[in-house]
Amino acid sequence: MTHLTSNSSKPVQSSQAGVHPKLAEVLQRHVAEPWQLKLHQPSKAAFHKLRVLVEAEAERPLILDSGCGTGKSTVTIAQEYPECLVLGIDQSAKRLERTGGRNFPYRVGNVIWVRAELASFWWLARAAGWKLQQHYILYPNPWPKAAQLRRRWHGHPVFPTLLALGGVLELRCNWEIYAQEFAAAVSDLTGISTAVKDLRENVVTTPFETKYRNSGMPLFQVRVDLEADLEPDQGADR
Repeated sequence: MTHLTSNSSKPVQSSQAGVHPKLAEVLQRHVAEPWQLKLHQPSKAAFHKLRVLVEAEAERPLILDSGCGTGKSTVTIAQEYPECLVLGIDQSAKRLERTGGRNFPYRVGNVIWVRAELASFWWLARAAGWKLQQHYILYPNPWPKAAQLRRRWHGHPVFPTLLALGGVLELRCNWEIYAQEFAAAVSDLTGISTAVKDLRENVVTTPFETKYRNSGMPLFQVRVDLEADLEPDQGADR
């Protein structure tokens, strides 16, 4: 039996017993009716500042760490891929200040952190024609209630845009159903067969991963090499 400490986490609780029965229907609706919500204006301003820095080094492969939190994962990724420009994106100023920055974009070596809302950022990156070498989504909010499917990234209308950024996409989470849904959504929209795997590596990249491992919790990974072009260009900035 695993004994939980004060720093331990409890498994995700949900009434769902498997992949949400409406997932395929939601995905097809998002493909038929592309996301038209108004972009988050502070994120739009932050993106345009970041774009100047990124496009000044357009020859460098681009890696995105979406929802990077305190930035620990971004640093780990950047150390593994020193030839790449690694972008850490998070909406929380409090978490991002743990990087040592106060004004964003904030750069250290081959890492740049920026404060932005992810859906707006992904849309803007796609509209700017960015193509990623790798894209990490590590331990997103699971939104475990069945009624919250559209709050999960694979149920959000921005999901086709996320996939269109290309590269090797990696999700990690501590709720197997979320991973199963994510893999099913990727396969549904791209035709690429994608499986959920147990995450057994000993390299810890985020504080959440440390906490979950210390709790003896199983962790799950979806990793897929996306095709270069999955969606037609989606136009200029709104």
